[in-house]
Amino acid sequence: MVETTHPLVTIGIPTFNRANGYLGQALESAVNQTYPKIEIIVSDNCSTDQTEALVKSFSNPRIKYHKHSHNIGAGNNFNYCLEQAEGQYFLLLHDDDMIDPDFIDSCIKSLEHQIETGVIITGSRIVDSHGQVRSETPNRLHKCSNVDFLMGWFSGQVALYLCSTLYNTKRLKELGGFKSKTNLFQDVVATVQLAALYGRADVYDVKASFRRHDSNMGGNPAQVDAWAKDSLFLLDVICDLVCENQDKDKIMRDGGIFLVKKNYRLCSTIKSPFTRMISYFQAYKMFGYKFSPFSFWYHKYVAIYLKSSFQKTRQLLSQ
Repeated sequence: MVETTHPLVTIGIPTFNRANGYLGQALESAVNQTYPKIEIIVSDNCSTDQTEALVKSFSNPRIKYHKHSHNIGAGNNFNYCLEQAEGQYFLLLHDDDMIDPDFIDSCIKSLEHQIETGVIITGSRIVDSHGQVRSETPNRLHKCSNVDFLMGWFSGQVALYLCSTLYNTKRLKELGGFKSKTNLFQDVVATVQLAALYGRADVYDVKASFRRHDSNMGGNPAQVDAWAKDSLFLLDVICDLVCENQDKDKIMRDGGIFLVKKNYRLCSTIKSPFTRMISYFQAYKMFGYKFSPFSFWYHKYVAIYLKSSFQKTRQLLSQ
């Protein structure tokens, strides 16, 4: 029987060697949910640290701990969490991210008993390695069309992270779980698919924290290439699913610029100047020569410098 008032929600936490890092904070944020009906699945990808001891120290009957006998890879571990999920809705919470105590409660209330809705998206914040808030982005796109929602993502009116997205478990399983060309944008691909096929609910308020730290900020030329390929795959998925003919050119243009900027940011983290420059121009080529790296550098460095200088000049003149 489908529970329409308080459906069971599964929080899946795939983890690997984070016992001395952020796993405890992620688990605590899951355990402290105000929503009454949750299960928490921790899928340990054959960690060699004290992960098992940390999880068991919570002594919470809602936590189900699974440890793999060998490392099955990050993507497979994500989908293992999904396979074990018994809830009607599913959150994949990375072991370095966190959710607010009322995250699940806010998401379920936004459904208004429309239990077949494909996906629910809240506002999110970015925190650094020390948990300090660096930015916040509410979900400003309540009840708009999927095309307008995606255009809003391109323009920064919403941020899409796994920690701020609740998925319809049954529908996500039917799609085959989290998967994409290089399994880097697999979360956004799933979000787009479920929103297009089964609808979307939105929560304006910021309810989840995505942690940005050294190990998830790129710096690898091979990863830049993989991100570029997955970005182009994502654009194709978007156009196939949510675009009318008149929207495709707009999505390809604005989405291409948005995604190539993301790829340029990854390129900027590569340490070798020579390799970094090659990566910039490889991304430029892969995206059909849209939005050159020179424009990116201008907006990243020159425009920011000019804006700062202008503000300082105004302050001096006003004194």
